[in-house]
Amino acid sequence: MTRSIHRRGLFGGLAAGAAAASLPAPALTQTRDQIAPFGRDWSRQTWTPGVEGQRRADRDDGTFLNPVIAGDRPDPTILKDGDVYYMTFSSFESVPGLVIWRSTDLINWTPITAALTRNIGSVWAPELCKHDGRYFLYIPARTETYRTSYVSWADRIEGPWSDPIDLHLPDHIDPGHIVGEDGKRYLFLSGGDMVPLADDGLSTTGPVRHVYDPWRYPDDWTVESFSPEGPKLIRRGEWFYMITAVGGTAGPPTGHMVIAARSRSIHGPWKDHPGNPLVRTTSAAEKWWSRGHATLIEAPDGRWWMVYHGYENAFWTLGRQLLLDPVEWDENGWFHARGGDLSKPLPLPVPRAPGTPLPPHGMALSDDFSRDKFGVQWSFYDAAPDEAERFLRRDGALHLKAKGRSPRDCSPLTFIQGDQAYQIECDIEIDPGCTAGLVIFYDHALYAGLGFDKDRFVTHQFGLERGRPDNPHGRRMKLRLTNDRHIITFHHSADGETWTKFDRQMEVSGYHHNVRGGFMMLRPGLYAAGEGEARFRNFRFQAL
Repeated sequence: MTRSIHRRGLFGGLAAGAAAASLPAPALTQTRDQIAPFGRDWSRQTWTPGVEGQRRADRDDGTFLNPVIAGDRPDPTILKDGDVYYMTFSSFESVPGLVIWRSTDLINWTPITAALTRNIGSVWAPELCKHDGRYFLYIPARTETYRTSYVSWADRIEGPWSDPIDLHLPDHIDPGHIVGEDGKRYLFLSGGDMVPLADDGLSTTGPVRHVYDPWRYPDDWTVESFSPEGPKLIRRGEWFYMITAVGGTAGPPTGHMVIAARSRSIHGPWKDHPGNPLVRTTSAAEKWWSRGHATLIEAPDGRWWMVYHGYENAFWTLGRQLLLDPVEWDENGWFHARGGDLSKPLPLPVPRAPGTPLPPHGMALSDDFSRDKFGVQWSFYDAAPDEAERFLRRDGALHLKAKGRSPRDCSPLTFIQGDQAYQIECDIEIDPGCTAGLVIFYDHALYAGLGFDKDRFVTHQFGLERGRPDNPHGRRMKLRLTNDRHIITFHHSADGETWTKFDRQMEVSGYHHNVRGGFMMLRPGLYAAGEGEARFRNFRFQAL
C-alpha cells in the first residue's frame, strides 16, 4: 500500500503529538530508489553484468544496449586496421594517458596499452590513424602557459610509442587526419581549418587555411556555444565526408550535436548535409545528453556505424561515455543515423552464432598488485615528471610514496569506472607522518573521501578537509567507500570481518564539468600525503 504525506496531514499530526507519543516509531529505512536523488526515470534499465558486475553492452541475445564502453570515454577516435578496430579517447590530466582499446566486433573491447607516458598538459580530442604501415596519434594538449598539438608514432599498436613531437599549432584543437585527392596528408582542425603535413606526418608544411564554414543551428536552440570542433574525415567513393561537432560538448543537455558536409576535394567547396543535425539530444528527458563528436566506421559486413560520446541522464559524474549508432546511406550518397535516442537495444554489428560465448570486455578493476596495471588502469592526476617513481609493486602491495598535504596536491592515483553504483575496498597501512585513504576525485579542487593518520580520520568533502574524528585502528585498517548513485558511504574495519559505518555520508551529483569545468569524470582512487609511504593491499572493486 502506498502511503502519502501532505503538508496539512503532517502538521495536523504534529499538533496531535502528545497523543501519538506512546506509539511505536515507524520503520524509516529507505530503499535505494528512495535515496537516489536523480535518474529515476531510467532506473529500471538494466545491462548484462560483466566482470565484477560491471555493465557491458552485449546482451548475449543478438543485441546490445549503449553505452558500448561505460565511463569516461570522451572524444573517441577509432581506426579500422584490417579485421581489427582500435580506439582511444581524451585523457586530460591523467598520466599515463591515451589508453588504446582493441575490438573485432565494435561492441566488446579490451585495453592494450597506454600510448602517452609523460605529462604534456591536458590532453584533448586526439586522432588515431595508420599510414604506410605506421600508427600515428595526433594529440592536442595545453598547459597554463602553452598550447599546441603533438604527434606520436609507433610501428606496432602496442608500442613503444615515440616521444610526442610538437607541431606548433597553438590556435586549434581536435585534429583529424586525411589523405587528399593529391595523395598528400592533411590535418583538419577546429573551426573549419586545415593544415598540410609532411609525407612522414611528423611536421606541417604550410600555413593553416580556412576551408569550411560549419552549418549553424537556429538561434533559438538551447546550446552551450557554437564551438565547431572534432572534424573527422573519411573518403567513400568520389566524396570526402567530414563530420563536425557543434553546440558545445557540455552545458545544456540539448547542446552538443553531430553535423556533416561533403566535397570532392579536401580543399572544398564543402556542401552541408541536408539533414543537419544528424544527431542531437532534443529533450533532457532522453537517456543520453549532449551527444556528439562522431566518427564514421565500417563494420566487417560492410554496414556503417557512428561512434560518439554522450552524458548519461543524471550522471554527468561518469563523464562522456562511448555510444554506437547505426548508419544508413541513401541513394544520393548521404548517410543518416538510425539509432534514435539510443535508449533501446540495437542489433549487434557482428552477429554471433547461437551458443557462442561472450567475448571478453573491459577489465577487472580489483587489484592485488601482482600484475602491472599502471597506465592501463591506474593513472596519476597532473603527474610530475618523476611521478611514476612513487608507484612500486612489491610483496603483494602497492607502495605509494606520500606527496603534498592532501588529495589537493598529492596527485592521487585514480581509475575510470562506468557504473552508477559501486564499492571499493582496500587494506591500507601508513608510515608515521603519512595520511592515506580512498577518494572520489574530480580535480584538485573538487573531491571527497576518507583517509587517516595514526591518530585521526581525515574527512574530505567539496575539495575541503571537513573533520578529524578519532581513529581507533592506528596505522593500519581496511577502508570501504560505497558510491550508490551519488550517495557516498564509508566503512572501516580492523580485520575485514566487522565493519563500522563512518558517521558522515555525502551526496556528490554536482561533482562534474558543468560545476567545475575541466571535462573530466568523478574517479575513484587512492591517495597518500605527508611523509613516508602508504602500502595498499588487496584493492577490491564491485559494481552494485
